[in-house]
Amino acid sequence: MKYLLAASSLALASTALAQRTFTVYNACPFTMWPAMFTSVGTLPSYTTGWEAGEYTAVTFQVPSTWNGRIWGRRDCDFTTDPGPNSCLDGGCNGGLVCDPTTGTGVPPATLAEFNLDAGGTDYYDVSLVDGYNLPVSVTNNVGCGIPSCPVDLGPDCPAPLQGPYDSTGFPVGCKSACDADLDGDPTNSPNCCTGQYDTPATCPSSGVEYYSYFKDNCPNAYAYAYDDATSLFTCEASLNAEFTITFCPPG
Repeated sequence: MKYLLAASSLALASTALAQRTFTVYNACPFTMWPAMFTSVGTLPSYTTGWEAGEYTAVTFQVPSTWNGRIWGRRDCDFTTDPGPNSCLDGGCNGGLVCDPTTGTGVPPATLAEFNLDAGGTDYYDVSLVDGYNLPVSVTNNVGCGIPSCPVDLGPDCPAPLQGPYDSTGFPVGCKSACDADLDGDPTNSPNCCTGQYDTPATCPSSGVEYYSYFKDNCPNAYAYAYDDATSLFTCEASLNAEFTITFCPPG
């Protein structure tokens, strides 16, 4: 019995330790609506979507092997259309609380992506592959690298990619060349790295329209699918890093 009790206690302790602390901070001078999607594995116990007033933060736990993404939504109204079109950008199936299986977010949306403890390594990044809608950074408490896109890419976004716009005409998004469908066939596209262009060799960054606009402004973020060399950050999983996702970070 003592052994069973001890084993049970160890199991509970192990479960308690098998968590990571995430903080999502809205440093923007306006309300936005963070969202979270789990790609693989156990869902965090925290909600998949919430309202974040300006300069407010929430802290919650995710599984130590969590694989998913966090992004922000802008200009939302969930009262009349509680679905993916509830927000000007980043909206999801489900409305305020994103559907856990289909609520991945409508582009354009800046993503903070995580794959924790994958073979002993945390992989994480900021991605503009789905376009841009808010500046984002991912910091940690153990000295590992900091992916970020701290620049507002909306106002100077190239005309074919710019939008959507808020009620004042201000651009609150900048689409990717893939999402803007500039080459007319997203299933076989150098902008999307699909079809015959679905490998690093056949989809170089030089073939992605407006790549340099995103990469020059945000060199530490993915500007297209195969930006791993400059944009995929790693941290030893044994460090149990705590991550902070900041929208509208300084600088």
